[in-house]
Amino acid sequence: MGHQAYHHGDLRNALVQSAVDLITERGRQGFSLAEVSRRTGVSAAAPFRHFTGRDDLLAAVAERSYAEQEERFSTAVAHAHQPVEQLAAFAGAAVRFAVEEPALFDVAFGGFDKAGRAELEAAGSRVLQVLRPAAELLRPTDPFGLVLAVAAVAHGFALFLRDGVVESAATAEQGASAAARAIAAAEA
Repeated sequence: MGHQAYHHGDLRNALVQSAVDLITERGRQGFSLAEVSRRTGVSAAAPFRHFTGRDDLLAAVAERSYAEQEERFSTAVAHAHQPVEQLAAFAGAAVRFAVEEPALFDVAFGGFDKAGRAELEAAGSRVLQVLRPAAELLRPTDPFGLVLAVAAVAHGFALFLRDGVVESAATAEQGASAAARAIAAAEA
């Protein structure tokens, strides 16, 4: 992606966007605060006005990821009317998210220490809460277990796609939805 000169406005969000762009190009391990600063058009010291270091910037990217996931998954679930179909819609949307936002997916699901970051725990919890009403209808005694099972299937299909085990995004999305539907239907 091209150089984004920062002139005025919201430096914090400009730095987060530069980090997302750089992670998209080089992977989570392939970026530094210095490179993010250069791409944003600010001094190497400027990020420290908003972030304590690299992991703090990654946490801000993870927060953005969780917010994006919550929005996408809420929309997908809202378009399905039955609990089984809501969970299937979520699984497909989760694979789509991994395909369309690889940097946000990577940062949300690993690679840096999230311990002690209450804001990330809360944001991740809000994502899972999108599925809770459907899961409670299907498995009232352990809705969280059902949510985790469906999320694990979606995550697995996203990784299978990345690793070439599944040949296309459409196949991964359909496979995740079908597997989630089967898990959820077993509860119905």
